[in-house]
Amino acid sequence: MLVGCGGFAGAVLRYLAAVWVQQWAQGTRFPVGTLAVNVTGCLVIGLLGGWADHIEAFRAETRLVVFIGVLGGFTTFSSFGYETMVLLRDGFAVAALANAGLQLSLGMLAVWAGYTAASLL
Repeated sequence: MLVGCGGFAGAVLRYLAAVWVQQWAQGTRFPVGTLAVNVTGCLVIGLLGGWADHIEAFRAETRLVVFIGVLGGFTTFSSFGYETMVLLRDGFAVAALANAGLQLSLGMLAVWAGYTAASLL
């Protein structure tokens, strides 16, 4: 329930932020709204995650709402960035590179496969 409520809020914020930024940058076909949301989400999860780790600021329930719910609803890219950074921080550079490479390449491959499959229907 906590994650769902946070996810709702994050999804609404994502939509509003992306539309606002895209309108601000009118005339461009580049998805600056999505870029802004992803970078902002990564910055916020990095700041909150670092702060929480250093001073043990969040209870488990708060982490669920903020990290998985709100920020996960805002952008899953922030979770991807934070998890990759944690792997690097913990000395698992190969796993971090594998995570980044697999997330991007398999994600793009899956979008292509879905798009291609849909055109065959």
